[in-house]
Amino acid sequence: MPEPKTLLALAGAPQTPSPLDKAALVLIDAQREYTEGSLPLSGVEEAVAEAGRLLALARKAGVPVFHIVHHGKPGGVLFNPEGPFSAIVPALIPHDGETVVVKGLPNAFAGTDLDARLRATGRTELIVAGFQTHMCVSSTVRAALDLGWRTTLVDAASATRDLPAPGGGTIPAEALHRAVLAALADRFAVVVRDSGAWA
Repeated sequence: MPEPKTLLALAGAPQTPSPLDKAALVLIDAQREYTEGSLPLSGVEEAVAEAGRLLALARKAGVPVFHIVHHGKPGGVLFNPEGPFSAIVPALIPHDGETVVVKGLPNAFAGTDLDARLRATGRTELIVAGFQTHMCVSSTVRAALDLGWRTTLVDAASATRDLPAPGGGTIPAEALHRAVLAALADRFAVVVRDSGAWA
């Protein structure tokens, strides 16, 4: 069997990360539900730290920053907008002038004005990171392609959790994270390890 190649590679698409002067940063669901609440993620502390480095890089370079937050039902078990765990983690609190978009579905474009807000910046590409890799990150990155965005996804600034496998057993978070990144890298995004890709 020949060595596998991504669809992007077969098409001759550029494999370089989105240029900082052409991109907007989208941080997805960096909320306390994943650090202190009912959905602890594997390696979340390290992912938040890397997201902080990515955010600092974006701010220094003048990259527009968009913070996505998920809100569940008021009084609900997860992402209760009236409770403390829907808040953005302290290390990634938005600065004045940075946009916060509230969503109610995994895809951050669904039912929100995110696409219009991004286009208003004049940028043509996205840099994406956040939580959970298999859920809201994947849904948003896939939708971004449909909307015409070229996306770079940052591996180390994203994380997920163990999942029960259909038919029994458990899929470990690291295996799930890697598989989702591989699927997205096939067609939907350039995947880079960390903020060092822009060094």
